[in-house]
Amino acid sequence: MAALLMLDPTRLDFAIANAFYDPATGFVGEHSYFLETILHDRVKQAVIVMAVFALVGFVASLLLKRMAGWRRSLGYLVLALALSTAIVTPLKALTEVHCPWDLTAFGGEEVYTPLLSQRAPTDHPGRCWPGGHASSGFALLALFFFLRDRRPRLARAALMGALVLGSVLSLGRMMQGAHFLSHNVWTLLFDWMICLVTYRLVLYRPAASEPPALA
Repeated sequence: MAALLMLDPTRLDFAIANAFYDPATGFVGEHSYFLETILHDRVKQAVIVMAVFALVGFVASLLLKRMAGWRRSLGYLVLALALSTAIVTPLKALTEVHCPWDLTAFGGEEVYTPLLSQRAPTDHPGRCWPGGHASSGFALLALFFFLRDRRPRLARAALMGALVLGSVLSLGRMMQGAHFLSHNVWTLLFDWMICLVTYRLVLYRPAASEPPALA
């Protein structure tokens, strides 16, 4: 994270955004039914449903003895999913970073300012950093840690699935002009750190040290 703060992603962000932007028609995915309705709305709803099932499972583990062994794991999953998605809104309000489609370079009215720079005066502060929709995918990194100690092979599949889904959702929003690449990279880093730290606090149990060998 420190390295990303020190590096200025502006040139790369703008190069990618320009690849999806036509001055005559706007961003290529701006009016896409698939990107907006399927990849944005339906995927978000599916992740919410999954989180609700995790919460129901956790409550059931408090009531049913046969599920008691999953109580801590399900509690972790609910907490990690909630924190990974909940962090986005307050950070957006705090940073006031604009979306590409807001900027004069892409047909908008706002002046671009880097993440750590003072925002230009405006009546319409931005709400675009970090990437919100990407967290719908990257929050599922919690599944990797949820399964890590019980089903290692399935955990690795969950890890790849979360990375692929988060990347696809990120690309879709970039094609719509909703985010720069760096916005979504930050979301990935935040969600990974949240899932990892929560795992260490809730689920991690160090392996028992082996007794010393007898001479």
